[in-house]
Amino acid sequence: MEQSLDKKITAATDGVVIDHSAEKKGEKSVYIESYGCQMNFSDSEVVASILAKEGYQTTSQMDTADLILVNTCSIREKAELTVRKRLEKFNAVKKTNPNMKVGVLGCMAERLKHKFLEEEKIVDMVVGPDAYKDLPNLLAEINEGRDAVNVILSKEETYGDIAPIRIDSNGVSAFVSITRGCDNMCTFCVVPFTRGRERSRDPKSILQEIDDLAQRGFKEITLLGQNVDSYLWYGGGLKKDFVKASPLQQKTAVDFSKLLSMSAEACPRIRFRFSTSNPQDMTVDVLHTMAKYPNICKYIHLPVQSGSDRILKKMNRLHTREEYFELIDNIRKIIPGCAISQDMIAGFPTETEEDHQDTLSLMDYVKYDFGFMFAYSERPGTLAEKKMEDDVPQEVKKRRLAEIIDKQQAHSRYRTEGFLGKTVCVLIEKESKRSKEHWSGRTTQNTVVVFPKDKYKVGEFVDVKIEDCTSATLLGTPLGISSNI
Repeated sequence: MEQSLDKKITAATDGVVIDHSAEKKGEKSVYIESYGCQMNFSDSEVVASILAKEGYQTTSQMDTADLILVNTCSIREKAELTVRKRLEKFNAVKKTNPNMKVGVLGCMAERLKHKFLEEEKIVDMVVGPDAYKDLPNLLAEINEGRDAVNVILSKEETYGDIAPIRIDSNGVSAFVSITRGCDNMCTFCVVPFTRGRERSRDPKSILQEIDDLAQRGFKEITLLGQNVDSYLWYGGGLKKDFVKASPLQQKTAVDFSKLLSMSAEACPRIRFRFSTSNPQDMTVDVLHTMAKYPNICKYIHLPVQSGSDRILKKMNRLHTREEYFELIDNIRKIIPGCAISQDMIAGFPTETEEDHQDTLSLMDYVKYDFGFMFAYSERPGTLAEKKMEDDVPQEVKKRRLAEIIDKQQAHSRYRTEGFLGKTVCVLIEKESKRSKEHWSGRTTQNTVVVFPKDKYKVGEFVDVKIEDCTSATLLGTPLGISSNI
């Protein structure tokens, strides 16, 4: 999960800032910014809930906040550079408000640990992704004049017992985390080191959170995990220990396909999405479940990273080009019209022009609806950084990335043009950025649709006839409230 999926074709947009409101007079206030993947945004809602019990209300007023927290991402160098610039800004603000405290959360905190506190002295608190429940104790440490740090990774923590506060919510869509951590040791990725071993959350707590969101009027829920397809609950323990479980535990285990079914049946008027999938773990059972339930969105984010078998092996991606094609063929057969998006890395160590052409030919085969594409950047602590020379020249990376982006734009245009003249069901999410007279929402395929407001409201499902398009957006006329979702 490397990028927020509401951003379509992009080459290097690593940071997104959230402002939070609902400050209550007379209470302490916390200002939170989140960067990177959807999991970080979800984690910020957990943090807001934990801090609310300590008397902190979220605020959009950075200058007057008692506590500033930045939830960080280490997946790419640009994301870390963005965070460092923001920390410089926060420290400048702090000079005018000496009682203000600044903390770093998330993956960057886990990776850099004491460096922020001891070497650079730019924050008061460093908290890793598994230590958010320790925030009250860490704040007490700060108040006693001591630096506060907890970056201990956990094999059990899922925050399943924390009811997130939906900060900056549109009241329509929400995230629900179902797994944490990752066991896939891709050589380019820091996630296993910053978020720890993969573990799944109790399905009962997941369904309770979904029910609460339904009762509050939410219309769409995204089930989140670094690798949702490897979700497995059998009463506790890590996935790798499943073989040691009792026969009863194995028989009654809940895998991702079953969790999807349980969610869809529990709330038939809620649309469900999920992210992120791993090609090696996605099963045909999941595809059949998606096809069976109309309220499971027909969209799969399926990172491939490269079209070359040689590079996939160096990346430790446990699937081949042909296995990926087989999965794509199954998706097309079982879920006709399903949208597929990708993550792609240009210029991985030793990548040749032939490897790059393999990537372009793979894109031609799939014709992704949209994607998230990046030039390779070496991440400290990864196996690629330790064992491989970053030997592809920067200008070659940029040229290959540009070719990947150009091809994706052409394919995205091909996909959106396929909607011309058709009627689609759209969930209204917000006002269009470009026009106060238009709504913006998404189809089941995750494609953005813009149409005149007319009599409709945020949160309604509306049938829209598509009359025009760009490579990323559909434009149409509303026909009426939809009986579909």
